[in-house]
Amino acid sequence: MGILNLSADERVSTVAFSDKSIIVELADGRSISAPLSWYPKLANATPQQRGNWQKSGAGYGIHWPDIDEDLSTKGLLRGSKAPGCDQP
Repeated sequence: MGILNLSADERVSTVAFSDKSIIVELADGRSISAPLSWYPKLANATPQQRGNWQKSGAGYGIHWPDIDEDLSTKGLLRGSKAPGCDQP
């Protein structure tokens, strides 16, 4: 029988980018990585635009005001792509 860990904290701690991925560090120490190709607005943004992010939704979301893009940790954990994205 497994033990459920109720101390998971899915709030955003930091956001970083590689050439092909977005990497979100969570408050509980986990990292979420997803292909940038899943989020065309981020993929087409400049490094400065990507770097200008804010926590939103009580820390469970990320907002990029320069490109009007929003992601949630819930969506990232589920593997949700941007609407209309057909990338594998």
